[in-house]
Amino acid sequence: MQPLIDNARTFGQRPEEFAHLAEGQSPDVLFITCSDSRVVPALITGARPGELFELRTAGNVVPPYASGRPTGEAATIEYAVGVLGVTDIVVCGHSHCGAVGALVRGDDLDAVPAVRDWLAHAADEPECTDPGDPTVAEAVQNHVLTQLLRLRSYPCVEQRLEAGELQLHGWYYEIHTGTVHEHHAESDTFKAL
Repeated sequence: MQPLIDNARTFGQRPEEFAHLAEGQSPDVLFITCSDSRVVPALITGARPGELFELRTAGNVVPPYASGRPTGEAATIEYAVGVLGVTDIVVCGHSHCGAVGALVRGDDLDAVPAVRDWLAHAADEPECTDPGDPTVAEAVQNHVLTQLLRLRSYPCVEQRLEAGELQLHGWYYEIHTGTVHEHHAESDTFKAL
């Protein structure tokens, strides 16, 4: 913890780098990814403060849209699309994902009931032909595509897609190599960027 504290102390000693951020934010991208500490959106993309609006959830899950039951995830998506006017949304899954791996393997999650209930409520079991693969690559990629479909059910997303003002992107990040793959709809494959 001490190195983090030390960096936080010196971080604010460069106010000239951050003063313009007080004027507001206008990110172009909503980046939806997992809460996993090995996935760092700004590091992966090279984004500076103010360039990415982030939504991080266990397993980069986009819960089904339900207007009568607001969630923090839905509010974040709605704000990014409806208020900030982002032009792109990236759903980024990653290799070695604990949440997706648990779904594929059918792990007993009774010791972590909130995780169990979140995954049961919010995530379908992704298709996977090799549940023993430690990277769970196929399952994560299928999971990313499911989350993109879920995004389309959000009214604000649907409206902006129909107007041609928004694009959705599916990414898969390999933790062990640092490689990012993007889904290509025409071939239905993930290819390295």
